Amino acid sequence: MRNSVRRATGTPKRPVGGTAVGHGVAALLTTAALLLTGIPAAFASTGATAPTEDVAPGAHTETPSLVSGLHEEVPAAGSPADAARGHLKAKKGRYRIADPAGDLKVLDTQTHGQRETVRLQQRHEGVPVLGGEYVVRMEKKNGERAVTGTSGKYFTELKLDSVTPEVSEKTAIERAVAAVASQPGGLLRRSAEDGTTSEARLSGSARGLVILPQGDGVLTRHITVTGVNPTDGSPVRQEVYVDGRSGYPVLQYSGIKSFGTKTAAAGAAAGTADAGIPSDTVADQPVVKGTGIRYNGEKIEVNLYRDTKGVYQTIDYSKRPADAPYGGAMLATYDARGREANSAAGGWPTGITTFRSATPELGKDFTDAGAIDAHWAAGKVYDYYKDNFGRAGLDGKDGYVYSLVGVVSNGQPYSNAFWDGTKMVYGQGGGEYRTFSADTDVVGHEMTHGVIEHTADLVYAGQSGALNEALADYFGNAIDVETGNVSMEDPDSGLLGEDLCVTRGPRECALRDLNDGATTSKDFLGVTFRGDNGGVHLNSTIFSGALWDMRQDLGGDLADRIVYRALSAYMTPLDGFTEGRAAVLAAAQELGATKAQLAVVKRSFDAHGIVPGWEKALGIDTDTILSKVNVAGTGVGAGGGKYVVSNSDARGNEPYSVWLGNTSGQGRPQLMSENNGNYNVYADTDGTTVAWAEYSSKGILLKTRPVKGGVVKTLGGAGGSVSALAVDGDYVVYTVTDPTTGLAHVGYVQISTGKRALVDGGRTPWSTSLPSVRNGKIAYAKLWPESTGFKLGVEVLDAATGRTTLMPIDKDTTMGVGQTALTDDGVYWIEDADITDTGQAAVRRAGLDGSDPVTVTPESGAGSLYAYSLTASDEAVSVTTLPPATSWANDTLPKLYQATPDGKGGARRVSCNRGDQVFAAAAEGRRVLWLDGTTGSTNLVKRDRPAGAC
Repeated sequence: MRNSVRRATGTPKRPVGGTAVGHGVAALLTTAALLLTGIPAAFASTGATAPTEDVAPGAHTETPSLVSGLHEEVPAAGSPADAARGHLKAKKGRYRIADPAGDLKVLDTQTHGQRETVRLQQRHEGVPVLGGEYVVRMEKKNGERAVTGTSGKYFTELKLDSVTPEVSEKTAIERAVAAVASQPGGLLRRSAEDGTTSEARLSGSARGLVILPQGDGVLTRHITVTGVNPTDGSPVRQEVYVDGRSGYPVLQYSGIKSFGTKTAAAGAAAGTADAGIPSDTVADQPVVKGTGIRYNGEKIEVNLYRDTKGVYQTIDYSKRPADAPYGGAMLATYDARGREANSAAGGWPTGITTFRSATPELGKDFTDAGAIDAHWAAGKVYDYYKDNFGRAGLDGKDGYVYSLVGVVSNGQPYSNAFWDGTKMVYGQGGGEYRTFSADTDVVGHEMTHGVIEHTADLVYAGQSGALNEALADYFGNAIDVETGNVSMEDPDSGLLGEDLCVTRGPRECALRDLNDGATTSKDFLGVTFRGDNGGVHLNSTIFSGALWDMRQDLGGDLADRIVYRALSAYMTPLDGFTEGRAAVLAAAQELGATKAQLAVVKRSFDAHGIVPGWEKALGIDTDTILSKVNVAGTGVGAGGGKYVVSNSDARGNEPYSVWLGNTSGQGRPQLMSENNGNYNVYADTDGTTVAWAEYSSKGILLKTRPVKGGVVKTLGGAGGSVSALAVDGDYVVYTVTDPTTGLAHVGYVQISTGKRALVDGGRTPWSTSLPSVRNGKIAYAKLWPESTGFKLGVEVLDAATGRTTLMPIDKDTTMGVGQTALTDDGVYWIEDADITDTGQAAVRRAGLDGSDPVTVTPESGAGSLYAYSLTASDEAVSVTTLPPATSWANDTLPKLYQATPDGKGGARRVSCNRGDQVFAAAAEGRRVLWLDGTTGSTNLVKRDRPAGAC
């Protein structure tokens, strides 16, 4: 029996939080698909010249990823940047960089003692290349200068004919905002307070052109989308890359770098941080010693500033040279208590000031607010980087260091902290949690994100994002144990966030443990970019654990110097675990580590499974239909024994095309869409017809083609950005986001006549979404206003007669309605009657006329699920679950469960695979297909029956 046709279920949307599949660097860039991994650059086979023991070839480039052990003289006169680019030009046979002066822009030059490090940004026809950075390391002494090594990524395969986009900036912004606002999956909700729903309140800002280094290169417009998440009110900051030819958002990830906690943070809000020095900070007493009590009861000194009014402020000028008290470093801690996190993330809450006191003795209120710990710890972190590495602040130039303390989310405690690119923001906490500045490792972690941003600038997604988190954890914890005089032999030395709790002990309170023993083979989790940004927290302790082992065996002084040198002089934005290992080893060699010490470094990485080819050891319990599906979040469709999925070429370079295959996995897939340079996405099939949306610079078209082949038929434009599509018989249904209102509406087209309409007539402020179609009936979630407030329901429309039928849902009390799925004799949907519960939602079913309602799985109690999306055949309903992120672990990722139509016997796990299980599509019988990230690549897989208990 054929399955119901429904929209693709979608990747999970979480506040923080994937990767895609792909190969090498394409992994991140084909990301939106699913997982970010890749063949380690240091071990990939390329067409480059045979490497020596000091030259590691790059992946998908003729430029080596790492060259070490050099001593090649360059001119001592002139700037380090000129010397670096001159070296690359003189050694063109090694580096294959044709025009270093024209194609490499100087990003940064750091000089520390005799060492000089120059970072260069790759430009192609004047346009920056994402992740294209090359580092040249030199040594200058006794009047001579020599290059000691190089590393990074310079993409030699880029061959773009034009860097002039066809898509306007305005269209790119609209498409980017719509892509963020209309993430597929989840529930249509209304506010618990007044029964209304809030608008998405998102806006986009153009950041310029960027080339994604996939194959020949993909020209994109970089758009930053900021605002408020309409689902939970959390701040949003999504970095979206819109294809310059078609206008399809080919990559997006969250730009906020959070600590990652029991209530994970999201993106950032709009605005520009422009605090400056408070207007009344006219010279009086630049540095005054004050006192305060930390959360742990310790009385400490803090550096304050006494203004001309005699008020003591939490501003620390002590890091400035004595002869220049108003030039250089300034650390300022601001009172943001009660301010919304979304106003503090990427922006500056109006009217806030530094914490202020009439005396230098700061009282209990300053302790309870988290001001003492935040201000004191910021100074300790500054001193750590200055004293150990000579680093002048987070940016290396002694720029201002701002801390905002005490923010909330929707007026409720915000148990998290984040770096937003300009400052640290600490949540107020609540209940068991103190303000999140209460633990020095949290402060060190967030400030280290600032250091990373101004050095390797590791892209905060997938493996590079996990490496970013790992380094922030490592240095944050190193600073914590040093300031707290904790022995590395202490079993609790690896805990992060252990001091945040009011009553819980360290192990019960801690949010991560660098001694958790995580390994790639046992613990690596393939995650979408909307789930923890591709596993940035989930997978981080694999790498940070290796670094912490190294610190325990080598001692803090040497280990810290090695890791900092690797970060500041070897790593570049798209590095993953294997490149990170190579960087640390090379840095250790440069710093003179002995043979025994190098063995310790290697052993530490080996113990955590960070070895060449580690990705190949990740096993699954499913049948793989297509491996390394090179696309970004466009879903899977199935019906009548056939499946459809979008895919790109092996290099991730080609615009997405729609491919058709057999759900059995037998035979070769067939190309269904046209290869016309546009992106063909959101495909579905009923076994007879294939339908999809085609993105182009001129608009978004709905298209169909018979499964047996024939002419592609254009059904017309969508009228906005499409986020889902389904086909059955003579009807195509889709969800479209209106670019002017931000509201979603379900539309449908009759293939034979071309008749089209919106099920809600496009009325405002109505919203309809999550549609399915079967036998001329269309089901969808619906939110609409009545005189007593907004109502929620599931409605079934008979497209031929126009008659609508509401399903048996209490429209007045239901707070959330999710994905619908139609079968021959009924309709399924997700229903959340209590928005204040722990996140579970019921799966319900009724006849097409609303009769004989059945609760397939309950909302609470035994057998309940964290139902997020669903898909159904006549024999089974498969439910994607997404538990709240009470911790980052495998069991918080989207997983598939399956139940019978009557719900008897409960729901069973479809697969025991680790990693994300998303975009499920029910096929015939109990067979279900989905995109699976367990192996670190995005694979289309299937199972014919549930695995049962896992």
